[in-house]
Amino acid sequence: MSSFASGKHAFGFCDRTGFRYKLRDLVPQIEAGRPNGMLVGRDVLDVDNPQWKLGMINMSDPQALRDPRPDGGYLQSRILGAFDPVGGGVTAMGSRTVGLDCSGHVGRVTVEIT
Repeated sequence: MSSFASGKHAFGFCDRTGFRYKLRDLVPQIEAGRPNGMLVGRDVLDVDNPQWKLGMINMSDPQALRDPRPDGGYLQSRILGAFDPVGGGVTAMGSRTVGLDCSGHVGRVTVEIT
C-alpha cells in the first residue's frame, strides 16, 4: 500500500518557469549527475553538461606501452637498400646484390651561388 495518493489529476508548477503542468510531467533537473532538487517541465529541461563530469570520467590518454619489446634485429634494421628496378641493393635475406650501393653520411654541405 502506497503512502501517497495517486494524483492522476494533480498539477504542479515548474520551478524554472512557474508554468502549470500535470504533476507526472514534471521531471527532476540533473546537474553533475545528481538531481539538484528542482522539478521542471520536460520542455525546459536542461541536458546535463558533460564538462561538469570531468572528475567522474576517465580522461587519460596513455601513449607509452607497458613492458615494450623492441626489435632485436639491430643490424638488419639499419641496412640501406634499393629496389631492383633502380638497381641492386640488399635482398630480403641480407646478401648484397650487384648494382647500386647505398650509404649515408653525417656532415655539412656548403652551397656557393655565383
